[in-house]
Amino acid sequence: MIDKESRVPIYLQIEELLKQRIYLEEYKIGENIPSERELSEQLNVSRMTVRQSITNLVNNGLLYREKGRGTYVANPKLEQPLNGLTSFTEDMRARGMEPSSKLINFEKMIPPVDIARELQLEQDEYVFHVIRIRNADLKPMAIERTYIPVKIFPELDEKKIMGSLYALIEARSHQKIGNAIQQMEAAIVSKEDSKYLQISTSQAVLIIKRTSFLTDGVPFELVRSTYRADRYKFISEIKR
Repeated sequence: MIDKESRVPIYLQIEELLKQRIYLEEYKIGENIPSERELSEQLNVSRMTVRQSITNLVNNGLLYREKGRGTYVANPKLEQPLNGLTSFTEDMRARGMEPSSKLINFEKMIPPVDIARELQLEQDEYVFHVIRIRNADLKPMAIERTYIPVKIFPELDEKKIMGSLYALIEARSHQKIGNAIQQMEAAIVSKEDSKYLQISTSQAVLIIKRTSFLTDGVPFELVRSTYRADRYKFISEIKR
């Protein structure tokens, strides 16, 4: 329990105690934990100290709050390394999860000027514009908006796009996928995307914009992905 004579701050002791209860499944995923008042009485500490501990665990993704309802144990976030170039399908299968997609839009169009520039296209060249909800074990993880030059894969259709695009591109072009330029930012989910991702309009999301290239330097894809921040986190190994 809590040792008030310890040099370890009380709020950190409470954090460790709550973590232990989560890991031992005394508090199960999706279930609410005792209220601040209940915990302060159980542990004989102030509610302010309990609130600090819970807030830290919320910020670390172990717990989440629902206004007016309480605090709940969160699903563990999937870790996505940033030092490799893989598709969503490959990522999920590597984790033993079943990937699936729901197609929202598939059309051929002249892209906006900025998209055409990044894909090194002339003004009259077409792209496939694809919007997909990406699921893992039938749970929505992300929504992807992808632009693929028609000249790279002219026979692409709604059926083919439902699998791994990277595997299809490599098989068709007889080239390996080389590298990508990627940008990441945090944002509040849009009203449209909140419906697709099944989250409230006040929740945060992670947005990844990636332009991918074949080994000959030709760009074959520009994708803007919006990830649920409560189910996904990105990790990176940095060496000097």
